[in-house]
Amino acid sequence: MDRRELLKMIAVLTGGAVIGGEVFLSGCKTNTSGGTTFSAENIALLDEVGETIIPTTDTPGAKAAKVGEYMKTIVTDCYTEAQQKVFTEGMAGLDEACKKLNGKTFMDCTAEQRKAFLITLEKEAKEFNKQRDEKDKVAKEKARLEMDPDYVGSPSHYYTMMKQLTLMGYFTSEIGSKQALRWMAIPGKYDGAFPYKKGDKAWAI
Repeated sequence: MDRRELLKMIAVLTGGAVIGGEVFLSGCKTNTSGGTTFSAENIALLDEVGETIIPTTDTPGAKAAKVGEYMKTIVTDCYTEAQQKVFTEGMAGLDEACKKLNGKTFMDCTAEQRKAFLITLEKEAKEFNKQRDEKDKVAKEKARLEMDPDYVGSPSHYYTMMKQLTLMGYFTSEIGSKQALRWMAIPGKYDGAFPYKKGDKAWAI
Protein backbone atom coordinates (compact mmCIF):
# COMPACT_ATOMS: atom_id res chain seq x y z
CA MET A 1 0.00 0.00 0.00
CA ASP A 2 1.65 3.26 -1.10
CA ARG A 3 0.90 6.69 0.33
CA ARG A 4 -1.61 7.63 -2.34
CA GLU A 5 -3.54 4.42 -1.78
CA LEU A 6 -3.50 5.06 1.97
CA LEU A 7 -4.91 8.57 1.46
CA LYS A 8 -7.69 7.16 -0.75
CA MET A 9 -8.53 4.56 1.91
CA ILE A 10 -8.67 7.18 4.66
CA ALA A 11 -10.82 9.48 2.53
CA VAL A 12 -13.33 6.67 2.02
CA LEU A 13 -13.37 5.76 5.71
CA THR A 14 -13.80 9.36 6.88
CA GLY A 15 -16.04 10.63 4.11
CA GLY A 16 -13.81 13.39 2.82
CA ALA A 17 -10.45 14.42 1.44
CA VAL A 18 -7.57 13.99 3.87
CA ILE A 19 -6.67 17.29 5.52
CA GLY A 20 -3.06 18.08 4.69
CA GLY A 21 -2.91 15.15 2.26
CA GLU A 22 -0.68 17.04 -0.15
CA VAL A 23 1.77 17.60 2.69
CA PHE A 24 1.70 13.91 3.50
CA LEU A 25 2.80 13.16 -0.06
CA SER A 26 5.43 15.87 -0.47
CA GLY A 27 6.53 16.53 3.11
CA CYS A 28 6.15 19.59 5.34
CA LYS A 29 8.13 22.48 3.91
CA THR A 30 7.41 25.12 6.51
CA ASN A 31 6.32 25.31 10.12
CA THR A 32 2.86 26.86 10.14
CA SER A 33 2.52 26.79 13.92
CA GLY A 34 0.71 29.83 15.22
CA GLY A 35 1.77 29.16 18.79
CA THR A 36 -0.01 25.81 18.97
CA THR A 37 1.15 23.78 21.96
CA PHE A 38 0.23 20.31 23.23
CA SER A 39 0.41 19.29 26.87
CA ALA A 40 1.11 15.78 28.13
CA GLU A 41 -2.61 15.57 28.95
CA ASN A 42 -3.49 16.48 25.36
CA ILE A 43 -1.23 13.72 24.02
CA ALA A 44 -2.73 11.20 26.46
CA LEU A 45 -6.25 12.17 25.35
CA LEU A 46 -5.37 11.80 21.66
CA ASP A 47 -3.77 8.41 22.35
CA GLU A 48 -7.00 7.20 23.97
CA VAL A 49 -9.17 8.60 21.17
CA GLY A 50 -6.92 6.79 18.70
CA GLU A 51 -7.04 3.59 20.74
CA THR A 52 -10.86 3.71 20.65
CA ILE A 53 -10.75 4.04 16.86
CA ILE A 54 -8.08 1.32 16.44
CA PRO A 55 -8.14 -0.79 19.62
CA THR A 56 -5.64 -3.43 20.62
CA THR A 57 -6.73 -6.91 19.47
CA ASP A 58 -4.34 -9.62 18.37
CA THR A 59 -2.16 -6.75 17.16
CA PRO A 60 -1.20 -3.57 19.06
CA GLY A 61 -3.58 -0.63 18.75
CA ALA A 62 -3.16 3.07 18.01
CA LYS A 63 -1.89 3.92 21.48
CA ALA A 64 1.08 1.58 21.07
CA ALA A 65 1.86 3.34 17.78
CA LYS A 66 1.96 6.68 19.67
CA VAL A 67 -0.60 8.35 17.45
CA GLY A 68 -0.95 11.19 19.94
CA GLU A 69 2.62 12.29 19.28
CA TYR A 70 2.04 11.85 15.55
CA MET A 71 -1.02 14.13 15.68
CA LYS A 72 0.96 16.74 17.60
CA THR A 73 3.69 16.76 14.95
CA ILE A 74 1.38 16.97 11.94
CA VAL A 75 -0.96 19.57 13.46
CA THR A 76 1.92 21.75 14.70
CA ASP A 77 4.12 21.52 11.61
CA CYS A 78 1.75 20.94 8.70
CA TYR A 79 -1.76 22.24 9.40
CA THR A 80 -2.79 25.79 8.50
CA GLU A 81 -3.47 28.14 11.40
CA ALA A 82 -7.22 27.83 10.82
CA GLN A 83 -6.96 24.02 10.95
CA GLN A 84 -4.77 24.20 14.05
CA LYS A 85 -7.36 26.38 15.79
CA VAL A 86 -10.19 23.95 15.04
CA PHE A 87 -8.11 20.97 16.18
CA THR A 88 -6.88 22.46 19.47
CA GLU A 89 -10.32 23.84 20.35
CA GLY A 90 -11.71 20.45 19.41
CA MET A 91 -9.74 18.69 22.12
CA ALA A 92 -11.56 20.76 24.74
CA GLY A 93 -14.82 20.48 22.82
CA LEU A 94 -14.54 16.69 22.78
CA ASP A 95 -14.37 16.55 26.57
CA GLU A 96 -17.27 18.98 26.96
CA ALA A 97 -19.43 16.94 24.57
CA CYS A 98 -18.49 13.75 26.42
CA LYS A 99 -19.48 15.30 29.77
CA LYS A 100 -22.89 16.22 28.37
CA LEU A 101 -23.47 12.67 27.12
CA ASN A 102 -21.89 10.63 29.91
CA GLY A 103 -21.50 13.04 32.82
CA LYS A 104 -17.72 12.61 32.83
CA THR A 105 -14.63 13.27 30.74
CA PHE A 106 -13.51 11.00 27.94
CA MET A 107 -10.55 9.78 30.02
CA ASP A 108 -12.90 8.76 32.84
CA CYS A 109 -15.27 6.81 30.59
CA THR A 110 -15.23 3.06 30.08
CA ALA A 111 -14.15 1.60 26.76
CA GLU A 112 -17.77 1.00 25.76
CA GLN A 113 -18.79 4.54 26.69
CA ARG A 114 -15.90 5.94 24.67
CA LYS A 115 -16.87 3.87 21.65
CA ALA A 116 -20.53 4.91 21.83
CA PHE A 117 -19.54 8.55 22.25
CA LEU A 118 -17.25 8.54 19.22
CA ILE A 119 -20.05 7.01 17.15
CA THR A 120 -22.26 10.00 18.00
CA LEU A 121 -19.36 12.35 17.25
CA GLU A 122 -18.83 10.64 13.88
CA LYS A 123 -22.45 11.38 12.95
CA GLU A 124 -22.07 14.99 14.07
CA ALA A 125 -18.88 15.37 12.04
CA LYS A 126 -20.51 13.91 8.93
CA GLU A 127 -23.35 16.44 9.06
CA PHE A 128 -20.95 19.31 9.85
CA ASN A 129 -18.71 18.45 6.90
CA LYS A 130 -21.70 18.14 4.59
CA GLN A 131 -22.83 21.65 5.47
CA ARG A 132 -19.25 22.92 5.16
CA ASP A 133 -18.98 21.49 1.64
CA GLU A 134 -22.23 23.17 0.65
CA LYS A 135 -21.02 26.51 2.00
CA ASP A 136 -17.66 26.20 0.19
CA LYS A 137 -19.12 25.01 -3.12
CA VAL A 138 -19.04 28.37 -4.94
CA ALA A 139 -15.55 29.34 -3.75
CA LYS A 140 -14.21 25.87 -4.51
CA GLU A 141 -15.57 25.94 -8.06
CA LYS A 142 -14.16 29.42 -8.61
CA ALA A 143 -10.73 28.23 -7.44
CA ARG A 144 -10.95 25.22 -9.75
CA LEU A 145 -11.79 27.35 -12.79
CA GLU A 146 -9.03 29.81 -11.98
CA MET A 147 -6.64 26.96 -11.16
CA ASP A 148 -5.81 28.63 -7.86
CA PRO A 149 -3.19 26.43 -6.12
CA ASP A 150 -3.52 28.33 -2.84
CA TYR A 151 -7.23 27.67 -2.28
CA VAL A 152 -7.96 25.95 1.02
CA GLY A 153 -11.53 25.19 2.03
CA SER A 154 -13.03 25.71 5.46
CA PRO A 155 -11.66 23.31 8.10
CA SER A 156 -13.36 19.97 8.66
CA HIS A 157 -14.93 18.94 11.95
CA TYR A 158 -12.25 18.34 14.57
CA TYR A 159 -13.19 14.68 14.95
CA THR A 160 -12.63 14.11 11.23
CA MET A 161 -9.11 15.49 11.71
CA MET A 162 -8.47 13.21 14.69
CA LYS A 163 -9.74 10.12 12.90
CA GLN A 164 -7.75 10.83 9.74
CA LEU A 165 -4.56 11.43 11.71
CA THR A 166 -5.15 8.27 13.75
CA LEU A 167 -5.39 6.19 10.58
CA MET A 168 -2.42 7.89 8.92
CA GLY A 169 -0.27 7.69 12.04
CA TYR A 170 -1.10 4.06 12.70
CA PHE A 171 -0.70 2.63 9.21
CA THR A 172 2.57 4.47 8.59
CA SER A 173 4.04 3.40 11.94
CA GLU A 174 6.26 0.36 12.36
CA ILE A 175 3.50 -1.39 14.30
CA GLY A 176 0.84 -0.65 11.71
CA SER A 177 2.93 -1.56 8.69
CA LYS A 178 4.62 -4.66 10.10
CA GLN A 179 1.93 -6.13 12.35
CA ALA A 180 -1.47 -4.86 11.19
CA LEU A 181 -0.38 -5.10 7.55
CA ARG A 182 1.87 -7.63 5.84
CA TRP A 183 5.34 -6.29 5.21
CA MET A 184 8.37 -7.38 3.21
CA ALA A 185 11.66 -5.59 3.91
CA ILE A 186 13.12 -6.32 0.46
CA PRO A 187 10.36 -6.94 -2.09
CA GLY A 188 11.11 -9.62 -4.65
CA LYS A 189 9.85 -9.94 -8.19
CA TYR A 190 6.27 -9.10 -9.09
CA ASP A 191 4.02 -12.13 -8.79
CA GLY A 192 0.53 -11.56 -10.20
CA ALA A 193 -0.55 -15.05 -9.11
CA PHE A 194 0.61 -14.80 -5.48
CA PRO A 195 -1.71 -17.03 -3.40
CA TYR A 196 -4.35 -15.20 -1.38
CA LYS A 197 -6.50 -16.54 1.43
CA LYS A 198 -9.66 -14.80 2.51
CA GLY A 199 -8.86 -12.68 5.58
CA ASP A 200 -5.19 -12.12 4.68
CA LYS A 201 -3.84 -8.72 5.69
CA ALA A 202 -3.18 -6.07 3.06
CA TRP A 203 0.41 -5.37 2.10
CA ALA A 204 2.22 -2.44 3.68
CA ILE A 205 4.39 -0.02 1.68
